[in-house]
Amino acid sequence: MKGVISTLNRLWRIAMTGFCFALFGLGGLLLSVVWFNVLLVFVWDNARRRRIARRSIAASFRLFLTVTRVLGVLDYQMNGVDILRQERGCLVVANHPTLIDYVLLASVMPETDCLVKSALLKNPFLSGVVRAADYLVNSQADALLPASQQRLAQGDTILIFPEGTRTRPGETMTLQRGAANIAVRCGSDIRVVTIHCSQRMLDKESKWYQVPPVKPLFTVEVRERVKIDHFYDANLQEPALAARQLNRHLLLQLQPGTLPLSGINDASALS
Repeated sequence: MKGVISTLNRLWRIAMTGFCFALFGLGGLLLSVVWFNVLLVFVWDNARRRRIARRSIAASFRLFLTVTRVLGVLDYQMNGVDILRQERGCLVVANHPTLIDYVLLASVMPETDCLVKSALLKNPFLSGVVRAADYLVNSQADALLPASQQRLAQGDTILIFPEGTRTRPGETMTLQRGAANIAVRCGSDIRVVTIHCSQRMLDKESKWYQVPPVKPLFTVEVRERVKIDHFYDANLQEPALAARQLNRHLLLQLQPGTLPLSGINDASALS
């Protein structure tokens, strides 16, 4: 009897996962085609329009996550959300194990900026979201650093997944240096966030219909705020070296077990 119930439960979660994927795509399309165009017509102030768009995205994501929980597709737990909501003028850096990591974080950070892949501008379901929210695009190399500096200076937070793509299960995590370079060259602190999924679901090598035997639990943990002045002093070292040191520290925080290499003292010893 237990086996039958377990099988039926899994079949239900497969069907509801498909429904949630369709719902997510439809929601993104409606936001892009209808709501963001309404904002374009009636809200002429760019900053106000961007703020409303980002809050609309966060509200939509909260609704989507509530639906996934009610339907039994997944469950989630977020620790330290108030800290994220209160952050200003810093980078928020997170690991990237699953497809919905951005959804989880953006749902509780209604005014955050985000560094996104240029490929999303060609996605019919998400391109309107990226443009309306005025997210930073990683292909705009020359403009990325000054734009990041301007947004951090005005109090924005910028969400970055420094792996650049989802983590491959069983492989060693590697980080691109974009987040560390922005932090060093803009003099910005970093708030570290870790995301864990109790089961394999929506990772780099999983299809949407490959649901786990039991309902997965996504856990978001808000961790330390890394002070940039602990890693970079313009009088002691080059920015590139400081970025390497900081990147190593972030790797240690996002994937425990990596050998630590911390701060200005270590950097100066190597220079």
